[in-house]
Amino acid sequence: MDFFNYVMVLASVIVGLAVTHLLQGVARFIQHPDREKLYWVHLLWVGTIFLNALLLWWWEFKLALMAHWTFELYLFVIGFAVMLYMICAVLMPSDLGHYKSYRAYYYSRRRWLLGLILVFGLMDFADSAVKGVAHLASLGWIYLSFVAMRPLLLLAAIKSRNEKLHGAVAIIVAGQLLTMAFLNFRTMQ
Repeated sequence: MDFFNYVMVLASVIVGLAVTHLLQGVARFIQHPDREKLYWVHLLWVGTIFLNALLLWWWEFKLALMAHWTFELYLFVIGFAVMLYMICAVLMPSDLGHYKSYRAYYYSRRRWLLGLILVFGLMDFADSAVKGVAHLASLGWIYLSFVAMRPLLLLAAIKSRNEKLHGAVAIIVAGQLLTMAFLNFRTMQ
């Protein structure tokens, strides 16, 4: 087994746990539809982060081309997966506790959730840079505009409780992910 496969086994387990966490939450919605009131912005983020988890496995394949692995790169890849798990854990609580709805929970945890998503986005840029200047350049100006725009959107949403802004940010981030997936990650080389 080469080192890439060795590292990706652990990262894949962590990402798999993140996906499992989200799917268990969605299953609870289906099993007990009247237990807690759902919230459309929260559901948008659930879908967006699920998509992000699927794409993480896909875009990390480029790391197979890394000829020289360092301990720092190993920690970074594992940290990237851990960050995704933490986003899923904050996004999909196992119990709402004293919150009466997912809307109340979402707005009470928005700073944590969107802050983690912001850090994850910065880690994504670092991940793209680690893969080399040629890889970063191949992603094009669209990716760089997304990298510049996303933190501004997330910071605005962190500071605001405006429902339309939160919905728009979730839709824009999902759109950015889908755009990048179809423009740059359609095939493995």
